[in-house]
Amino acid sequence: MIPFLGTALGSAFVFFMKRDMPALLQKVLLAFAAGAMLYVVVEELVPDYSQGKHSNIGTVGFAIGFALMMVLDVVLG
Repeated sequence: MIPFLGTALGSAFVFFMKRDMPALLQKVLLAFAAGAMLYVVVEELVPDYSQGKHSNIGTVGFAIGFALMMVLDVVLG
């Protein structure tokens, strides 16, 4: 019930405050949401990454690879 309420309250906040929110804050919040979603996908939905003694190595490797691909996308156009 708590995740549903958090999602509903967060979406209502963004919906009603969208016009009053500075553009920089919108970009920061979107970046945070995207990062949180990527973390959840890698850590919870891909079970091979989160098993074993060194469970964070796969997550860190994914983050480094993703950051590298984003840098290449920006540099190479």
